[in-house]
Amino acid sequence: MTSARVPTTTVRRVRPADAARMRALRLEMLADSPLAFLETVAEAAARPHAEVTARVAAVSRGSQTAQFVADPGGRLVGHAGGTVLPAEPGLTVVYAVYVTPARRGSGLLGALVDEVAAWSRACGRPELLLEVVVGNDRAYRAYQKLGFVDTGVRVPHPRIPTLTELQMRRPA
Repeated sequence: MTSARVPTTTVRRVRPADAARMRALRLEMLADSPLAFLETVAEAAARPHAEVTARVAAVSRGSQTAQFVADPGGRLVGHAGGTVLPAEPGLTVVYAVYVTPARRGSGLLGALVDEVAAWSRACGRPELLLEVVVGNDRAYRAYQKLGFVDTGVRVPHPRIPTLTELQMRRPA
């Protein structure tokens, strides 16, 4: 009997050198889950590489916005971002969470959220908030398993007026 080898994956803050791999992951994210993110595949594909590079460099440092990736040493297989919400200085909004389909259920989601949480705590923000499209039960259950609780707050989807998002929170 042979055993399958699972590649070691490092979860870390994105680096400027990751720009091309981030672009590829972003296009995959948008193609796989078009309702979950705030742009289309066409919009992302049209963005000049210099703009992608600048965005990646901006989120690779600082305490206002950060992005973390799951990196097995080739194509990136996961992503999660965090950003400050000026109206709630003790809160980090978790955004653009994604794990490639072949790696779902592997623990990468928890590892990505844990990195956002550690960064949030280091920045003095003890709470996390995220939004999930109502009806995305797979994501809802996954976030519940990570300790997020449905707050009961519902907000309109920022781009698709027929959709609603629900807010979930947990301690960082």
